[in-house]
Formats: sequence, C-alpha cells, structure tokens
Amino acid sequence: MNEREILSNYVYQIVSALVASGVEKVVISPGSRSTPLAYAFASTKELEMHRQVDERAAAFYALGLAKATAKPVVLLCTSGTAAANYYPAIVEAKYARVPLIILTADRPHELREVGAPQTINQVRLYGENVKWSAEFPIPDNAPQTLPFIERHTVRAVNIAITAPFGPVHLNIPFREPLIIDFKEELPKSSYVKSYTNELTPSKQAITEFTHILERTTNGMIIIGELPLGTDTNHLWNFIREVKWPVMIESLSNLRAEVPEDCQVYAISTYDALMKNERFKQNVRPQTVIRFGAQPVSKFLMQFIVQANPQNYIIIDEDPMYRDSTHMSTHFIHALPGEWLGEIGLQHSEAEIEYVQFWKMADLLASDVIEKYSDYADDEGAMVQSLLANIEEEADIFVSSSMPIRDIDTFLLSTNRSVQIFANRGANGIDGVTSTALGFSNGRKMRKTYLLIGDLAFLHDTNAFIASRYQNCDLTVIVMNNDGGGIFSYLPQSKVEAHYEDLFGTPTELTFEQVASMYNMEYEKANTKAELINTLATNKQASLKLIEVFTDREENVKQHRLLWTRINEVIEQWLDSL
Repeated sequence: MNEREILSNYVYQIVSALVASGVEKVVISPGSRSTPLAYAFASTKELEMHRQVDERAAAFYALGLAKATAKPVVLLCTSGTAAANYYPAIVEAKYARVPLIILTADRPHELREVGAPQTINQVRLYGENVKWSAEFPIPDNAPQTLPFIERHTVRAVNIAITAPFGPVHLNIPFREPLIIDFKEELPKSSYVKSYTNELTPSKQAITEFTHILERTTNGMIIIGELPLGTDTNHLWNFIREVKWPVMIESLSNLRAEVPEDCQVYAISTYDALMKNERFKQNVRPQTVIRFGAQPVSKFLMQFIVQANPQNYIIIDEDPMYRDSTHMSTHFIHALPGEWLGEIGLQHSEAEIEYVQFWKMADLLASDVIEKYSDYADDEGAMVQSLLANIEEEADIFVSSSMPIRDIDTFLLSTNRSVQIFANRGANGIDGVTSTALGFSNGRKMRKTYLLIGDLAFLHDTNAFIASRYQNCDLTVIVMNNDGGGIFSYLPQSKVEAHYEDLFGTPTELTFEQVASMYNMEYEKANTKAELINTLATNKQASLKLIEVFTDREENVKQHRLLWTRINEVIEQWLDSL
C-alpha cells in the first residue's frame, strides 16, 4: 500500500466514525495542512459542509450551528495560529455547554520546535477549556492505527454529547504529500453503536427532594437557560404539580407559548420587582429551586443572597454545578426530564396566597412595561417594537450587554412562538454575528433576527464572509448608540474623568458600507415608527442590516423612569393591602 492510499484510508476512517456517531455538519476554513481531511469531508455526501475563511468567525459559526441543532458540529482548520483563532468560541462552547468537535491539522513531529512555518504547540492547546483532547498518530500502515483513530473519534463525539455537552479537541498531524484518493463510499465502520446513559437522580435524591417540596409553604422556582434539547413539557408538568411562582428567564424559552393553566405561575418581571425593598420583604422564600444557568438578572440573584432560603436546590447536569451566590444547600445531578413527572406529592403545605401575591405584582409591573412605547422612543422601545412586530415562528439571537437585558425586560409571557438565544456561557460580545449566522442556518424552518450593539457588531464584521460561500438568511438589527451603552448604568459613569475614552469608547462609525460590501439590504431607523415600517417590509430579504440610531443618555433616562414607575405602582399596591 502506497503513502497516498494509507493517507486516504486514514482520513476516511475518521470521517466514517464521525458520520456513524451522528455528525451531520462540518465547518471548514481553508489551509494546506488540513487538505486531506478537507477533501474527505467535501467528498462525503452524508455531511453538510459549511465554509468560512476567518477561523475566529468559523468557530463561532459552528457554535451557532450546534446551538440550533443540539447536535455535535465538526470544525476543521490548518496548523499554526489558525487553531489559536478558534479559542474564543471554544471558551464559549465550554461554558455554554455546546458540543463542538475541533479537528486541528498539525505538522508532523519532526517539524515541531525547529522553526518550521505555521507551527505552534497544538498538543492540548485549549487546556481545560475542552472536555477532552487527544493527539492522533501520523498516518501509517500499522494494523493498530485505523482501529485506534476510529475509536478515539467515536470517543470524542460521545464525550462532546454526554451531559454536560461541550467541546473536544483532536490534533491530527500529517506529512506531505497531502493529496488523497476520493472515495464514493465511506469505509464500513467496525465500531457498531454507543449507548449513553440518561442522567437522572437517585431514588434517595428524589425522596429527599419530594420531602422538601411537601413541607415548603413559600417556594419559588428559577428557570435559566436550559441544556440543549430540553423537553420543556417536563418542566411545565412539574410546575403544575408544585404550584409555585416561576421566575422565567427569557433564554429558557418558557416565556413563549405558556400553557393556559400555567399562566398564574409564570413571572417575567422579577428583575424590576426585585428593585423594590418592601416587595422583597414580602416574598422571602423558604425554598428555591433552580433549573438551568444563572439568569441574566443580577437583582434576582442578589435577592437569593439576601433572602437566605432554608433550601436552595440546584438541579444541574454537571457536578461542577453553577452557583455564584454560594448559597445552595442541595445539588441534584440530573437533567430536567421524565423523572420530574415521577414526583407525586402526597400532600402540600404551599400557600396559594404566596403565588397570588407574586402574580398580582407581575401583572402590575407588566402593565407598566406594556405602556412603555407610548411615551419612550429609546432602545427599550425599539426592542419592544421588535418583539411586537416580528412574525410568528421567529428566533431572536441576542448579544450580551444591553440587548439581552432589554429582551429580558420587554419580553413578557406570551402565547406566540418567539424564542430567544444568546452566547451567555462566557457572556462575551465577540463572535455574536457569526454565531447568529450559524444558528440561522441550523434553524432554516424559522426566521432568525440578530439584536446587537454597535461595538459587538464591530467585533465580528468578518462574519459575513460566510455569506459568500453558503446561503444565509438573517436580519441584523444594530442598536448604534456610538459606544458601550452598558457602562452608562454602572458606577464608572459617575466618574467623568476618562469615562468616554475608557468606557463610552465612541467610534463615530455607521454601517451602511458594511452592508454594501456584502450585498446586504440596508435600512436605517431613527424612531420606533421607522423601525416598525422597516420590519414590515422585511419579508423577502434573506440578508438584511437595519441600523437603529439611539442615544446613550436618553436610554439611561428612560430605563430609570420605567423602573421608577414600576416601583411607584408596587408601592401604591402594597399601601392598599
């Protein structure tokens, strides 16, 4: 067997193992050292290939595909700094629990540490930011090589899709020549099937959990961003069983299509309500149960610390469960699933007055929020207009900083099928547009909108290179307030010296030319009326950029007026009790 045949068998064995393990999509950036695998992927009809020349953007694009499909996505690049450019997206995938299979082509061992071009130390390059990392052998004719790489490839996918989901890294060295023989059919896999376990709690945990539920008088549930692929019906059934108020994070996607009989438990205005000290004193819970990631609302988490509940139970699929409050009293290692339906309460001491008190406050705050656009024309009003005027079956991908906070404020419980997604693993503003493009290609049956600030948009304008290689369907709404709007709400804003230079960071840039560069339809809006009109004409465009011009100072002023109005309404209500 000659070197070309050995190399061909080697790379197609990797591809075969990936396909047999359920991989359907691969994102490739061009490069010489990755040629054998790139050819193998491109010639495999079982795979859908996506391309992006910028590795940093490519990694976030793959992240978006994996978030949209809840399935592992392969990411392939050449050697050297190309692999290093994957790092930000890998960090996000680690903390957001998204399954990525990172394949980095590498130089052979004899070219490492000798000054060869495009050569860096790629072994365990991503450190603890991947769930697992392995170095593959150089392709050879040894009988152990193909079984080894086949099983390591299967192992990599299994690790990526075992709770908690996350990225894995395979470093694969190749010697020249790098050309392969194309195969019309993948080699038959000698590995048959993997059976992973369903993550459910022990009987002892369920018994103790049930006991706490039964003896709780005032209990509340917090639902943050949930693991990919979660069946929310199990959560609604659990809510029906316990009949507690539920603080529903916008990223949980339980605020949309709320079942009629669960409306009384659904609370979406908790962030605003947590700004009222009297209200907080009246709703101190005995027990708190949290599913999913920590919510966006800092005020809600501060309330948990202040309330110091007798029981704070976190249900998480990772033994390294998330608890930045350090207040948890119980941890249940499980995914939210069918086991929640096995909890049959024999009796309950829950007070109906507690959930009624929460719901009345939520209705009062919701009423104030619904009227916001009647007088405001700031970013909050723009977001409210977006939520009110997009079509059914729509997704909104949201950037960090103010966009996600405005969504959390203005998305109230609804029977519409609007779903919200974001990169909240590391909460960065890099790679957001690329992630949204990948996400939209993973959910082609629904229209995707991206809501993003001007600085986050500038971080990732290379994202649109992807649109030159595959069809992209995305409407981007950029809130251009010429700088970092989130800092206007922080203590730094009260220190005038150096504030604009270090935190406001105005660029005086607009984005019509960016749209022109990538043949995007461009519209601008200075008022919510203009935004609404632009959205109404957005039904046909596949790639569109809407630039909304706002004022940072006006945004702060109107948001604080909203919080003041809600506080006044709650105070009047409390006085009347």
